[in-house]
Amino acid sequence: MTFRSLGEFLSALENDGDLLRVRAPVSRDLEITEITQRAIARDGPALLFENVAGASMPVAMNVLGSPRRIAKALGVRTIEEAQEKVSQLTHLRPPAGLMGAIRDLSGTLATLDVLRSLAPKRLKTGPCQEVESDQVDLDSLPILRCWPGDGGRTVTFPVVVTKDPETGEPHTGIYRLQQYGRDTLGMHFQVHRVGASNYRKWVARGERMPVAAVLGMDPATIFAGLAPVPEGLSNYVFAGFLRGESLEVVPARTVDLEVPANAEIVLEGYVDPSERHVEGPFGDHTGYYSAPEPFPVFHVTHVTHRERPVYLGTVTGKPPTEDAVIGKAVERVFLPVIRLVLPEIVDMNLPMEGLFINVGVFAVRKRYPDHPRKVMHALWGLGQIMFLRYIVVVDADVNVHDMGEVLYRVGLQADPGRDLEIVQGPVDQLSISNPVPNLGAKVGIDATKKRPEDGFPRAWPEEIRMDASIVTKIDALLRSDPALRRLLPSGPAA
Repeated sequence: MTFRSLGEFLSALENDGDLLRVRAPVSRDLEITEITQRAIARDGPALLFENVAGASMPVAMNVLGSPRRIAKALGVRTIEEAQEKVSQLTHLRPPAGLMGAIRDLSGTLATLDVLRSLAPKRLKTGPCQEVESDQVDLDSLPILRCWPGDGGRTVTFPVVVTKDPETGEPHTGIYRLQQYGRDTLGMHFQVHRVGASNYRKWVARGERMPVAAVLGMDPATIFAGLAPVPEGLSNYVFAGFLRGESLEVVPARTVDLEVPANAEIVLEGYVDPSERHVEGPFGDHTGYYSAPEPFPVFHVTHVTHRERPVYLGTVTGKPPTEDAVIGKAVERVFLPVIRLVLPEIVDMNLPMEGLFINVGVFAVRKRYPDHPRKVMHALWGLGQIMFLRYIVVVDADVNVHDMGEVLYRVGLQADPGRDLEIVQGPVDQLSISNPVPNLGAKVGIDATKKRPEDGFPRAWPEEIRMDASIVTKIDALLRSDPALRRLLPSGPAA
């Protein structure tokens, strides 16, 4: 099922019993965070706060804080089905463009389906513009203060729309927006992100950068805004692909950008290239407060919204959090894209505890000496994967999601004197352990079995394994003997 708006998705969740309406009075300062965090810790439902002090609209939280809701948002039963769908995109090879995409996908998708999925549908107006005003008052929005040490209330889940001034290519990304005043917000473009790249190009031209921040939209488009979209596809095109039908967009009223027609709220305005203001501290996904730093200022000059909008928020912090759950889903869904670049990778695990940018485990089919080092360096040059501080490479038969097995392989099969690869390079702007911001050391660990061609002089010992015929015989015995059935993995009823 395709959800065209946040409201449609919330209604579907409520029909599933996966939405809780919170009618008790709550504050947008800290209290919504505490309730949301308790719901996420229990794999609880999405939340709709209907009685937020000082707010004229409800606040939706934890909307994508469960794998089952993410799968539903993407129109599939499981995250693995979404992975299979994205694997079709591995046939897209820049600069093939739309016609190349249609040609490459012809074996799996009908041409008309591809056209419908990849081409945004442009409308003159939409529900997101039912109400509009030049009299901007951000205090009228239920912007959250999530943690006690935050520097201010912050828009935590906006899809920020910018464009490259040289190519006109639009981009969407999730960048937090700290409120400074009634019509100004901090634009937290991290230096390595596409939004920051677009900003630098506008600065070089000495021109104001047009911006639209979209608050609340259909969940597939939100997911597309977070995703490492394959080169050659815009985020809107990818959103249409995930939805199974084209995304409807409309021209923003006062800036030269297109926004989703069925969004809840749109903030339009500009960023002046000469203006910066201290943003932060902010309780981030690291579990620590990010340091106050100067960032560009977003001047909101026009606001449009639905007649009865819903404000969408999220909370970052030490996992488990909603963004951690989404990050895990992104890892699963985009494994085929990683394999497109590195086909020797069998599977990967970016553990939630590693914050997705600190630790990565990769199972590979090793074919030649030092192949794991080749994989490490390729990963450190691949999009946002470049931020990984610790990469562990294991053999293809190792379950990367069993961290006990991974640590067993590291402790047993990696020699610190020869199997560590230490490099210097860019690290995430929010990383706290590196002495210099944005730069730091990274470690790769080769935990694969070693062979003579790896320069390993000793004979590698044989791994202990039971004879397959004995395993089969004992399985049959356990199933046939009532007294022994309890030894089966699935218990007495197996």
